[in-house]
Amino acid sequence: MIEYIFIQPKFTMKNRLTFKIILLLIFSDILETFIQFCFKKAALVEINFQTLSAADILIFIKNIAGSGFLWLGLFSVLMVFIIWSSVLSKIDLSVAVPIASFSYILVPIVSIILLKENIPLLRWIGIFFILTGVIFVSKSSQRDQGVLE
Repeated sequence: MIEYIFIQPKFTMKNRLTFKIILLLIFSDILETFIQFCFKKAALVEINFQTLSAADILIFIKNIAGSGFLWLGLFSVLMVFIIWSSVLSKIDLSVAVPIASFSYILVPIVSIILLKENIPLLRWIGIFFILTGVIFVSKSSQRDQGVLE
């Protein structure tokens, strides 16, 4: 058992990055953004929460446990797990993670529109750099694997 964990066969490049896989990654990002929105809405039930003790945390959990947003978010986590596992069975992790980073821009947009949050310019600049990196990783993946199918 221990040997299997540490001494595994060399990984080979998985299947090509197809249009279907890109759609699954986009859907996963949209669901991930939805999860964050649901968890934020569930947490807003208890606005005056302060982590002073374990008892406070238990009271917080009790208060948000009845939130439909919490349960919708948890169900969405399960859906993302299924989609993500499917994607990872088809492409390399080093390719999937950067491409699935578009939630870095989706979450702030949803925060502005639905939660009326303010996103400072410096954060937008950081998001721009993250997305630039995503583009570079995607291009290098296409070059390594050939043209998208």
